[in-house]
Amino acid sequence: MKTLALRYPDAETILLVQDNLNTHTSGSFYEALPPEEAFELARSFEFHFTPKKGSWLNMAEIELSALSKQCLDRRIADMKILKHEVSAWENERNSIGATVRWQFKKDNARDKLQRLYQKLQN
Repeated sequence: MKTLALRYPDAETILLVQDNLNTHTSGSFYEALPPEEAFELARSFEFHFTPKKGSWLNMAEIELSALSKQCLDRRIADMKILKHEVSAWENERNSIGATVRWQFKKDNARDKLQRLYQKLQN
């Protein structure tokens, strides 16, 4: 977080979107840093949390994985070429209407995840 704050010194506030992990609070700064430094760092961020039962972050991760495998799986010499390649990849994904297709349904969760559920004993 310190690196992020240093990277954007002119930003009034950095909006931070993250999951609901209990350590993802400004209180974590106070556990790791002196109080004055923690206070200044905490003032730099505005925390926004993903819904506890939401899956949009998973969709973003899936898209980033696709980008990595389909476009960034090689050495790209410079930033200009990188921007061009990512833009071309993005345009292709948008033109074909790529979407995330969930194949795991709630109805079959117990069957597929049976090993994770405690077994009831008679």
